[in-house]
Amino acid sequence: MSKKNKPKIFKPRPISGFLEWLPEVRLVELRWMDEIRDAFESYGFCSIETPSVEEVEVLVAKGGDADKEIYTLRRLAAEPGEEDKARLALHYDLTVPLARYVAQHAGDLVFPFKRYQMQRCWRGERPQDGRLREFMQCDIDVIDMDEVSMHFDAEIPAITLEMLHRLDVGPVCMHINNRKILQGFYEGLGIEDVVGAIRIADKMDKIGPDGVLKVMTEDLGLDKDVAQKCVDLANIKSFDLSFADQVRAFGVDNEMLEAGIEELMFVMLELEHLEKGSVMADLSIARGFDYYTGTVYEGKLVDYPDFPTICAGGRYDNLVGSYSNKKLPGVGISIGFSRIFSKLVKEGRIAIGAKCPTHILVACLPGTARSEVAETSRTLRNRGFKVEMYHEEKSLKAQMKYASRKGIPFVWFPQNSEQPKHEVKDMDTGEQVVADLETWLP
Repeated sequence: MSKKNKPKIFKPRPISGFLEWLPEVRLVELRWMDEIRDAFESYGFCSIETPSVEEVEVLVAKGGDADKEIYTLRRLAAEPGEEDKARLALHYDLTVPLARYVAQHAGDLVFPFKRYQMQRCWRGERPQDGRLREFMQCDIDVIDMDEVSMHFDAEIPAITLEMLHRLDVGPVCMHINNRKILQGFYEGLGIEDVVGAIRIADKMDKIGPDGVLKVMTEDLGLDKDVAQKCVDLANIKSFDLSFADQVRAFGVDNEMLEAGIEELMFVMLELEHLEKGSVMADLSIARGFDYYTGTVYEGKLVDYPDFPTICAGGRYDNLVGSYSNKKLPGVGISIGFSRIFSKLVKEGRIAIGAKCPTHILVACLPGTARSEVAETSRTLRNRGFKVEMYHEEKSLKAQMKYASRKGIPFVWFPQNSEQPKHEVKDMDTGEQVVADLETWLP
């Protein structure tokens, strides 16, 4: 074939912001998912899965800057006369799909509805450490008719911290605030654009206190003294209830502010049983989305203080109200599975093991009938083992090398004319012993 007629070779390259693991890493990732699923179900949460796409109008109903991150769907080869405007888009989180789901199926659900959801999401943002364009989220939420018990505001972070502890991700601190504190404090100071002020305060970790002060004075037109009080409020942090006296010391008189203080005190008291240092009242936590109305959370990896938040959420009293006339408030949290997992892989904190899930490789040696190899494999699989047969008759050395490279812990040698009994070799110790096919256990 001439060079001119040679097919063009497309050089494979990674796509920025999209993860792809080798089999041995993927196995650990799957075990993590199983562990998370088990933790959620142990508290009575049930699983749902929604489509990867939602209508654009559903996604933008959430408010905030969500529309800037949405990937819309459109056919590459559109038919003549098709609408140019995209109607569908990939969901960028799991909270909005949940709201639509509950509004749509409310008549068939049992309330309080406790759901968990583990799915991929997509956001059109610039990829960087901890920020991906495609990622797995693991969410838990509780939604109820008319009112959600405050006890769930404490149970949600407790479940999350327990689950992260089971995964051994290292120390995590859950930063907790209450939006009523921010709203009441700002209203008490006479700030008119409270929502705008909260959005600016939410950027504290990105632009710092001086940046927040500057934006509040320049963009919102606040007096410097008023803006400084907002910054001072955000600087309040405590592992106990001392935050309450610090807030009240400002002398701001507002009913909503006091309600927020009482609610945050309740949550902190409910979480006193957790490990010291794992829960902090942090009045800089705002959560930029408009629908949060009470408790808000942000979890951080203590060992990586500059790394983005690994889980976040809070209470919303009217999220479902965008899709239904019913009052269905809720409280929940999103865990950034891909963000956590990819960070720990990068830092060498994930223990990588075998390259496959196989427990036993059944060898295929000269003198052993293929039917015997197949029957042995079936018997072992029926007993619950993950088993693969070696694919062809090759030397013992080649088959042992294959098992070793894949991290298969046992190699099984079926009986044959020269070997009247089954034998199994432990690849870790090198010991090879006679084994009963029906009763052998590792």
